[in-house]
Amino acid sequence: MTGRLWGGRFTGDADPLMQAYNDSLPFDKIFWRQDIAGSIAYARANSNCGVITKEEFQQIEKGFDQVAKEWETSSFEVKPNDEDIHTANERRLGEIIGKNSAGKLHTGRSRNDQVVTDMRMWLRDELRKIEKYLVDFLKASIARAEQDISLLMPGYTHLQKAQPVRWSHWLLSHAVAFATDLERLREVLKRINRSPLGCGALAGE
Repeated sequence: MTGRLWGGRFTGDADPLMQAYNDSLPFDKIFWRQDIAGSIAYARANSNCGVITKEEFQQIEKGFDQVAKEWETSSFEVKPNDEDIHTANERRLGEIIGKNSAGKLHTGRSRNDQVVTDMRMWLRDELRKIEKYLVDFLKASIARAEQDISLLMPGYTHLQKAQPVRWSHWLLSHAVAFATDLERLREVLKRINRSPLGCGALAGE
């Protein structure tokens, strides 16, 4: 189990099927940006608290800048023991700045914390994209409603034509539903935008 985080008590290698099932890098590599940003922020906090030196933090930050560029240019080389995005990034950081400084990155931080932090940061980024799409859609709907305020159309009830209505009002009736979705999305953003760091694997750190 050489190089595996969970392999310390095992004497033999894992079955290839088990290894393929357990490795999540093909899926969680989309978190590479959040994983690096979270690790830099955590290292900065440790530096401010005196857990690591300012020089060590500068090494870590500079090393992660290079790792990020490799992901951006699709030149990051995945190794067999890179079972997830966290081990991949930290392994590469150790190659760049040395394992002594890179190894201090996890001081006081659980892998469980890191996984949940990455997921929350990624969800926050993705939801903000959707938020922008919704805002743009609502602005376009309002602008079109104002532009066509004089247009009339038949309203329908029970699949039959009823009273005349403004097309702009009909358009905005749908926009209101999307505005409600936007409110819900922003509530989700508030709940996601909380740091789980310090929870640990069981009962806190």
